Amino acid sequence: MTKTFFITSSGTEIGKTFITAALIHQMKAAGKSIAAFKPLLSGFDEDAVAETDTGILLKALGRKITQNTINEMTPWRYKAALSPDMAAAREGKTIEFDALIEFTEAALRGGDDFTLLEGVGGVMAPIGQAHTVLDWIGAAQCPAILVVGGYLGTISHTLTAAKTLEAAQVPLAGVVISARGELPVSPEETAAAISRFLPDVPVAHLPDCGSQDTAWRNAPDLLGDLCLLHA
Repeated sequence: MTKTFFITSSGTEIGKTFITAALIHQMKAAGKSIAAFKPLLSGFDEDAVAETDTGILLKALGRKITQNTINEMTPWRYKAALSPDMAAAREGKTIEFDALIEFTEAALRGGDDFTLLEGVGGVMAPIGQAHTVLDWIGAAQCPAILVVGGYLGTISHTLTAAKTLEAAQVPLAGVVISARGELPVSPEETAAAISRFLPDVPVAHLPDCGSQDTAWRNAPDLLGDLCLLHA
């Protein structure tokens, strides 16, 4: 039976794609078959696809970057690096929520050991006139992995996102602290504080792994820290 996870975040530009790529790499190394999708992306650059979220995930999967694989990975792509609803509006388009859910359901029905679905922005980012990422996660009906930062204020943002998911009855499979740059406290301290309030949720922390384009290969054992192989 395929295990499915929705990778979401407490905000934007925190590290969802890096974590997703690291999970793909580690699952493949563990001998597991895996599929991954980033259905919706704003800030897509046609001239630098390899550097976009779509290109990074395709590289982690070991798939060539072609027009077909781009379409399969990310059918909804917008140029402006804004919330999806705003980015789509800049191009005179709207995001059809029902079509997004139909694509999501088909993606999650695959026969691989694992399927990862990476969202866009944070839990409450708008993806249309009347829907947010939270609605998307709820419709996907799979557990969420919450990626958060190590900055001052992240504990509040993390717990707010976690409570929002809980209120929507979305199971929280784990929290990953993406500890990049200079931090006010150690990620271990941040993880301990989060765990006091989420005692039943695995909390992992990811050190700064460098800036090279395949740095996700250097990530520590997220599968073990999040207990995903036995989820």
